[in-house]
Amino acid sequence: MRIAMVSEHASPLDAIGGEDAGGQNVHVAELAMALAEGGHEVVVHTRRTDVHRPDTVSVGPGLRVEHVRAGPEQPVPKDELLPYMGEFARRLRASWRADRPDVVHAHFWMSGQASLEAAGRLGLPVVETFHALGVVKARHQGAADTSPRERIPVERAVAARSELVVATSAEERRELLSWGIAPGRVAVVPCGVDTHRFAPAGPAAPRPRGERVRLLSLGRLVPRKGVDTVIRALAGVPGAELLVAGGPAPGRLDRDPEVGRLRGIAAREGVADRVRFLGAVDRSEVPALLRSCDIAVNLPWYEPFGMSTVEAMACGVPVVASRVGGHLDTVVHGETGLLTPERDPRTAADAIAWLASDPQTRAEFGAAAAERARSLYSWAEVARGSEECYRGLLGPRAVPLPGRGRPEPIAAVRRGEGE
Repeated sequence: MRIAMVSEHASPLDAIGGEDAGGQNVHVAELAMALAEGGHEVVVHTRRTDVHRPDTVSVGPGLRVEHVRAGPEQPVPKDELLPYMGEFARRLRASWRADRPDVVHAHFWMSGQASLEAAGRLGLPVVETFHALGVVKARHQGAADTSPRERIPVERAVAARSELVVATSAEERRELLSWGIAPGRVAVVPCGVDTHRFAPAGPAAPRPRGERVRLLSLGRLVPRKGVDTVIRALAGVPGAELLVAGGPAPGRLDRDPEVGRLRGIAAREGVADRVRFLGAVDRSEVPALLRSCDIAVNLPWYEPFGMSTVEAMACGVPVVASRVGGHLDTVVHGETGLLTPERDPRTAADAIAWLASDPQTRAEFGAAAAERARSLYSWAEVARGSEECYRGLLGPRAVPLPGRGRPEPIAAVRRGEGE
């Protein structure tokens, strides 16, 4: 198949860890590579944010990234991109008229809006993955939600007009069905993990001999990720230390408001000497960091999927996670980890303390977690599920192409771009 993927703000070439970069960048990059490896022709369309970057970057056989000129050729926060989506759609339409794909897969609500506008006149089917829903974000963040006011009505319109909506969790599917979307038009295909890089076998980051039980919180440092809950829970686990990976570069930690807020909580809870902020960690170093820890703790208020949780599982690390969103699918309570209510540090502390005191259970949970990640969340499996969605729309037109080698890793492309 010829697949056009649209990701207006989350380029697969962008470094992971910026304010608007994260799981969606990884998802788009890895899914595109897996589809190309399976023999499909994939083009990822993303907004141009650098005047020095070429219009087209060839990532490898069957995969290229097209930089769409829409708005200023510089980084713009995603919450400020809506005014440029009309231009983005016009340029997509021109590109697809000249080089017609079989199917369009849009990622995020603004990509869906632009894709539907561009594809409608050309008769192209559009598949939509939201990655997060504005109505859920507003429900949990309230006045702190910075999304434009148009987001929720546009999302509902995109869901209603797309040929198929791909949710990343069963909970997201239930939310979409509550909007009146027909069940046959909402599929579930989870996010994935590179099970070759994220695996139990491999180097581990060093740790001093006789160190306390090591906990790891991995992800962007924004309030909804619930790192404050993890820090408060640490007060109830006196034999543990916590590493917090994510946020700004290590040299900028002292100037970061969220780090300052979390350090203040740690001081008030009396655990400042047991919390270490690592700052942004290069993606290549994350598997070793995960293997060095005893328990991964991810306690967000809400979580559309939770890629860092699955990455920990793939490395054979048991998890304590909040009972929300994608965690309800990925974590089997009492088998691969433990689920606790969100914003409940006392219950989280009990769960962490129980696992911390029982190395045998940690080992059993970790082995089960790695097997679950391998069998359900590899990118090959996610690509297979995505292909089924596309073929369901295209029918006899969906003819598989010969397989090919895996394209050059996105990280290598980034290095070539001087990032």
